[in-house]
Formats: sequence, C-alpha cells, structure tokens
Amino acid sequence: MKVCVQGLWHLGSVTAACLASVGHQVIGLDSENDVVQRMMMGKGPVSEPGLDELLKAGFDSGQLRFTSQAKEAVKEIKVLWVTLDTPVDEDDRADTEYVLQQVKSTLPLVPEGTTILISSQLPVGSVAELESFAIQYCNRTDLNFACSPENLRLGKALDVFLNPDRIVAGVRNEVTRSVLSELLSPVTDRIEWMSVESAEMTKHAINSFLATSVTFANEIAAICERVGADAKEVERGLKSESRIGPKAYLSPGAAFAGGTLARDVQFLHQQAVEKNFKTPLLSSIRISNDEHRKWVHRQLQKKFPNLAGATIAIWGLTYKPGTSTLRRSLAVELCYWLLEKEVRLSVHDPAAEDLPVDWSGLVTRKNTPLEALNQAEALVVATEWPEYKSIEPKDMMGLGTRLLLVDANRFLQHLKNAEGVEYVAVGIPQKDVQG
Repeated sequence: MKVCVQGLWHLGSVTAACLASVGHQVIGLDSENDVVQRMMMGKGPVSEPGLDELLKAGFDSGQLRFTSQAKEAVKEIKVLWVTLDTPVDEDDRADTEYVLQQVKSTLPLVPEGTTILISSQLPVGSVAELESFAIQYCNRTDLNFACSPENLRLGKALDVFLNPDRIVAGVRNEVTRSVLSELLSPVTDRIEWMSVESAEMTKHAINSFLATSVTFANEIAAICERVGADAKEVERGLKSESRIGPKAYLSPGAAFAGGTLARDVQFLHQQAVEKNFKTPLLSSIRISNDEHRKWVHRQLQKKFPNLAGATIAIWGLTYKPGTSTLRRSLAVELCYWLLEKEVRLSVHDPAAEDLPVDWSGLVTRKNTPLEALNQAEALVVATEWPEYKSIEPKDMMGLGTRLLLVDANRFLQHLKNAEGVEYVAVGIPQKDVQG
C-alpha cells in the first residue's frame, strides 16, 4: 500500500520506518527541508534505539522516501497518516491549530478516496473539524477520516509499534475499516474498532488515568515518608490486589514531566471548561504533580538550607533514557532552578548532544559519571541511564566528602549503603533515611 506519513518528528519517523519495514511503499512528508535531509541520511530526529538503522534500510531498499513537497508526497497514495508533533507551551497548552492548518493545506492535494488517518495528539472533535473543512472549503466528500491514537514510548518505540498490545482505531464506515485493516495487517490483527470520537477520547482517558495513578502513588509516598511506612512495600500490597493488578502505574518516584500525559489532562480540562462542567479529580492532577516536582528541591534544601555555593552533580539530562531530547525534561528544569540558587553544577549525560546555550560558563559537563562527582556535595539521579547501574559502592569511596544521593525512583538503591553516602528516595520512611 502506498502511504504518506505527514510530520517526521518522533512519531512520524518511527511510523514511516516501521511501515516501510513491513512492506508498504512510504513517503515521509515534512515542511522543514532540513528534517527531510537528515532523514534521507538515515538519521532520526531524536535518539531512538534501532531507528537510524531502520530508516537507512528503508531508504536503501526504495520502500521509503522523503520530501518537503506535499504535492509530490501524496501522489497516488491510499492513506495519509498524520503524525505531526503537537507543540506544547510551558503550561502544557497545545498549539493544535498548527497541526490542523498543516493537514488542511494538504487535503486539497490528496487523491480521490484517500483515507486520512489522524495520530497526532489533538483534542476530541478535531477529526470532525477536519471533515467539515474538507467538505466546506475543499468540496471533498470523497475523503474518509479515521483516528488511531499515538501509542509510542521514547526508548521503546520500534517494539511498541511493531509488537503492539493492540491498536485503537476509530472509523466512520466499513470502507475505512477495510483500508486500515489492510494497512495494519502486517503489524497486528488485534484492533479495537470504535467510533472516531471514542478513539480520540481513549487517548485522553489513558493518559489521564496514568497521570492520576502517578500522582496518587506519589501522594501516598509523601505520607509514607512521614508515618514510617515504605512506599515500595505499599506498592506491592496494591499490585497484589486482584482489583488493581501488577502492571498498575503505582510506583512511587519522580513527578511526570510535561508533554504527553500533561497535554491530555489539559485537553480534558479545556473540554470541561468549554462545556461548563466541573471535573474536580482531573483538575487536581496538575496541582498534585506540580507539588511533587518540588520533592528534589526539598531534599536538597534540607541538607543545604542556603544552596548558594553548594556543588551538586546531576546524572542524566534527557527527557528519558534511550533518547537525546532535552525537551520537557525534568532534569533540565531542575538545573535551571539550581542555577537560580547559585549552585555550582556538574553534569553528565551519555546522549545529550547540546546543552542549553544559556548554560555556557555556568554548568560543567563531564565525560564520565564519576568525574561529575569530583568535589560534589550532592548527586541527583535525574535520568535513569542503564550505565549508571554499573557504578558500584566501591566506586563511591574516596570522594572526600559525605555525599547526599537523591534518587527519586530508587534506581541506584544498591548504592544506599555505600560508605560516605546519605541516601534519600521517594517514599522511604524518615527513620530509614541514612544520615
């Protein structure tokens, strides 16, 4: 099947590469020519294990091409798969108009009978808006619109795309269902068919449920710290309850960063405001999460009431391990806060290619994790890169100072009893905190 994938950031590049790998003829479309040129060289927009190799394989085989010219991209296609990244501001408000305008500019160019499959993160009702635009302004009654919510995870995107638990697909008619069945058949036959609006809403509901679970677990952990309970033990008690289950999102740890979860919570909040009804539970998610973002701040200020002049090391800067992007990273957010407090910062990250320009002269970047600890009084484990697991307690000896190790998710719990280390993590009872 000939498919155009519109939008070549993380979702689009993975979608294009994976579709080509299972036999479809794919052309990737992006309005930014430098993005297209990068993709033609087999380089994805962000670090994603296996992506560059899959892009190069698709390009070399002729199954995958790229262009910035929409008219060329949509020639003879059967499906336009919209994967445009939805920009989000610092308050998690999404610029949905940017995505909608990009799609609207392409609709007049697509062949008769094209299926328009929307996977960009947009609020419920967006597909209906595009359908109305196609009829009213393009005189296109021949197009079939559908929705399949994005379901990728940074660092595991290829496996999630090619081996999904299931795919959610919202359609209007049997013709569209048949086209999507053919499109997705090389990937899976486990498709949850539903209406377009239900598919749009499913993405909001999933991410809001996960966000609720994270904030619930962290509020429980905050109480655990004060009453002598261990939140990880409480987690085991929760997950062994048959009505909850072992895969529940209930691990105590860091707050969730802005982006996917926060964006869907904000979408639902906007819907509630527009429809003039209250959602007390959903409205409290951001308040709770924002409060928990300060957990690391509180641990550092307990140790250093006046942070000015303290030397602090940060391990990990990227949004998640397995990627190079700093966008929406809690680690970067923490660094800015520490710089405001006039802290001396030493950082290490195995993948971050470029540090923020305004950090020049203020932040020292080290080549190894242990180098970053030189003269450090505290270490914050901010992004959980697997290589940090290889650090042994003996490696922490001889640092010359007692080190506060702030490890929200207990990622390096094996260092808890290292000589000279004072260890703190989310949900550890105060009586168990060393020091």
